[in-house]
Amino acid sequence: MAGVGPISQDWEPVVIRKKAPNAAAKKDEKAVNAARRAGAEIETVRKANAGSNKAASSSTSLNTRKLDEETENLAHDRVPNELKKAIMQARMDKKLTQSQLAQLVNEKPQIIQEYESGKAIPNQQLITKLERALGVKLRGKK
Repeated sequence: MAGVGPISQDWEPVVIRKKAPNAAAKKDEKAVNAARRAGAEIETVRKANAGSNKAASSSTSLNTRKLDEETENLAHDRVPNELKKAIMQARMDKKLTQSQLAQLVNEKPQIIQEYESGKAIPNQQLITKLERALGVKLRGKK
C-alpha cells in the first residue's frame, strides 16, 4: 500500500432505521392500536359506498320495473297436435320404432320422442327429413 496516507478510523455512529410505514401499514389494526396507546391523533374516514355494490345495481331498478310491467307471455312454439299425430301414424304405417326412425333421419331417438310427445321446438329441416324417411307430407295442405 505504497503512496497511501495514514489510515484513520471513522468513529461516527451509524444509525440504521426502518422505512417509514406506508399507507397500508398505517391502516392495519396493530398500528392503529399502537398509535392510540401513544396518544397520537387517529383520523377515521368512512367511504360513501363502502361495503355495497350500488354502482353495479343502480340501473337494474329501471330494468326490473320494465320487466314487472311487461304483460306479454313469451313461450317457444311447440310441435302442433296434428303434426305429432301425423308423425306417429306414418311411423306406425311403416312399422318402424322411434329409434329406427331416428336412425333413418340421423337423429337421436330422444328427438323423435319429443316430436311425438309435442315437447320439441319445431325444426323445418328435421320435419323435411321425417317427410322423406316416412314418404308422407307432414306440413302444408294434405
